[in-house]
Amino acid sequence: MIKKSRLLMALLALATTGPLYAGAPEWNQVPEILRRIVPPVFPPHDWVITDFGAVGDGTNDASEAIHRAVATCAQQGGGRVIIPAGVFLTGPIQLPGGVNLHLETNATLRFKTDSQAYLPAVFTRFEGIECYNYSPLIYARGQTNVAITGAGTLDGQATDETWLGWRGRKTALPGTQTAARKRLDTMNNEQVPVSERRFGAGDFLRPDFIQFNGCRGVLIEGVRIRRSPMWELHPLLCTNVTVRGVDIFSHGANNDGCDPESCRDVLIENCVFDTGDDCISIKSGRNNDGRRVGVPSENLIIRHCLMRDGHAGTAIGSEISGGCSNVFIEDCNMSSSNLLCALRLKSNAMRGGVEQNIFMRNVQVGRVADSVLQINFLYEEGARGAYPPGARNIVLENITVEHTPRVLNVTGFPAARISGIRIFDSTFKQIAAPDAVTNAGVQFVNCSLERRY
Repeated sequence: MIKKSRLLMALLALATTGPLYAGAPEWNQVPEILRRIVPPVFPPHDWVITDFGAVGDGTNDASEAIHRAVATCAQQGGGRVIIPAGVFLTGPIQLPGGVNLHLETNATLRFKTDSQAYLPAVFTRFEGIECYNYSPLIYARGQTNVAITGAGTLDGQATDETWLGWRGRKTALPGTQTAARKRLDTMNNEQVPVSERRFGAGDFLRPDFIQFNGCRGVLIEGVRIRRSPMWELHPLLCTNVTVRGVDIFSHGANNDGCDPESCRDVLIENCVFDTGDDCISIKSGRNNDGRRVGVPSENLIIRHCLMRDGHAGTAIGSEISGGCSNVFIEDCNMSSSNLLCALRLKSNAMRGGVEQNIFMRNVQVGRVADSVLQINFLYEEGARGAYPPGARNIVLENITVEHTPRVLNVTGFPAARISGIRIFDSTFKQIAAPDAVTNAGVQFVNCSLERRY
């Protein structure tokens, strides 16, 4: 039997501090944030890679032709490097400022799976830790005005026999990342200089698909992303970022859809995410590196997106040591039996970080596998550490959920600070089990809950 109740206010676990109000006034900040997010504009000049010798048969190596087209475009003052219809095999692509890599309809860039092609190593972060490692498949560092646009496809060709097989599990095995990942974590904890954190052949740390590192004026628009080795879109230490109309389908391990890390003023809109990990995961560095660099992620707007498979529609963490604030999620649709939750916050007492001013409204959820809101502050290392995380001022409004095991799965611990969690004017149907809330306070205001237990 379904039990339906109308609640003016329900306190779960500890009392939540702060006044009640009908909605979050912080949404008034959004127009000003949007005014600062201006996609780059490029000169009206095109360089077509076939004019530089590229052959779109999927077999001939187009790497050198693409490199020459990109270099010529940059030397001539910028514009578009055109990938025409066809299948072009390539190694890594590095973009200078002023260059828009544009894929026309029926164009495919198919990236090599020979890891040696992605050396020499470049400066990057692996799971929030700074190091030198394989180049991302598409990479830019310290550039202004860079873009990837068009209606074509970027295919990383990652499979269990290539990049994805490096993932490894709890036991170190030959040909996996386990040993190198542990060594990098130790280097971070022991504050080994970044210049000495060198990885590459034999270490099996997978590269991101697309990483813009320390850039200003970033646009990723329209393209299709398939078969990524690791994280798919990774803006890192960037300002003024637009991700628009991107279609991502990639179900490998750690295949997050978009990971803005230590970024400011980011717009993600009209995208489709069907992923092997979080659809969107906001980050700001891990442990000592996140605190040392000290750049939070802030002022992110996520709207009009479709989330299918994934761990969360939007996640914050777990590499969140630099903190995160001012995240606005609205007018999204999400549903899948393989989507764990709509909104997910995760950290622990090694990573720390304050996750604050997180707002979600007007979101339609068909089905999730675990809960609508999940906060896990016992993630991996748990309460062992000197940097307990915090979450405050998390407001959900007008959320409609057709089917969920529970509304809340919130796990804190006494030293972690979880407060100001409020849910307004929302409807939750087909609830199968009671909420799980530990060391946290949550308020429901004017919500409808239809329980099946």
